Amino acid sequence: MSQEINVMEPVAKPAARPRGWARWRILTLFGAVLVSLAGLRVITGHDMLTDAGTISTTITFAVPIGLAALGGLWAERAGVINIGLEGMMILGTWFGAYFAWSTGNPWIGLLAGVLAGMAGGLLHAVATVTFAVDHIVSGVAINILMLGAMRYLSILVYSDVPGAGAAQSPPAPSFPVWDLPLVAQALRPVADSGVFLVSDLASLVLGATTNMPALTVVAILMIPLTYLVLWRTTFGLRLRSVGENPDAAESLGVPVYSLKYVAVIVSGGLAGMGGVFLSVVASQIYQEGQTGGRGYIGLAAMIFGNWRPGGLAMGAGLFGYTDALQVRGGGAAVHALLLLLAVALVGVAVWQVRRDRKGLAAFGALTAVLLFVWYFSTDSLPRELATYSPHIATLLVLSLASQRLRPPAGVGKQWRASRS
Repeated sequence: MSQEINVMEPVAKPAARPRGWARWRILTLFGAVLVSLAGLRVITGHDMLTDAGTISTTITFAVPIGLAALGGLWAERAGVINIGLEGMMILGTWFGAYFAWSTGNPWIGLLAGVLAGMAGGLLHAVATVTFAVDHIVSGVAINILMLGAMRYLSILVYSDVPGAGAAQSPPAPSFPVWDLPLVAQALRPVADSGVFLVSDLASLVLGATTNMPALTVVAILMIPLTYLVLWRTTFGLRLRSVGENPDAAESLGVPVYSLKYVAVIVSGGLAGMGGVFLSVVASQIYQEGQTGGRGYIGLAAMIFGNWRPGGLAMGAGLFGYTDALQVRGGGAAVHALLLLLAVALVGVAVWQVRRDRKGLAAFGALTAVLLFVWYFSTDSLPRELATYSPHIATLLVLSLASQRLRPPAGVGKQWRASRS
């Protein structure tokens, strides 16, 4: 076991951080964001910033992105770039909706969608691991192929079905909705009180524990499960060693090819689950183009999270939150975020000055000034800009976090077993 650990460790190892340091760091950041949004709500008067409806909608938008990000995490931790997540999500949307509709059971639809996504992952693994096809080329090919294949299947299956056709399926049955007992009765008055931070925290709990589709709970549980499997088991250590240094892993008897296959197939299954969520939970119907690039956004969330489950969950939540605001509140709600973003950039500028990075500090300060001017001179964002605010927020945060990113050392590299 000690030999396997050496595969993962760099030659010059920094001083070890205290156990649980990363967990407390995430909790501290989450608390800072909650306090900031609560303060912004009080200052701007936009209660929608933290109400239970926004939290619930945020989770709905974040779940498929988070599942795609988890799929990318599994694949890239084993050294395989999975651009094909979008195509695997498309497989999940079609097969999940079809089997849920044809059997009348959403759980069978979930199983079918996950298996379909795994089949897409297997195809990607065969191309990249066995035949050494470029990872990007294989992924893009899968995305294009699955889009056309699902349209063909829709024409074949739904041509004589009322209310369905080449671009959509019939309505699918929904998953059961779960609530925590007594939470709504106890916290609704607190959430409606408007007290700084107290009502915001109550709204957060309400939105996260009431009217929750069963698949949402299953999807959220995938995050801690992925962490436990990849970071707390021997199997996970071996799989991550394959993504860091496959030659060293092979020399220690680790089955490199097998673990790459397992990782990419699991990656496809998670993406397929995200597709099922879109077609059975979010809309209860399959529609062509339903994924809307969420596979690519999931990869961005994974990179934002520095290839860690907790970090990618925050990235998915960021996108989901900005998307929820623009859907529920339009340009006025998103406009309030300009003030928060400006204050955050001032903090970034001060931090860069302390690190003697004057160029970045000047850029951050100038951008903050422009945002302050924009906020105080307008009352709302244009509809077109508000629609793309989730993408803009994701790109901005990625650019700010790029200096701390550390991808697996062997990701994207073609590998062949050494011959004795």
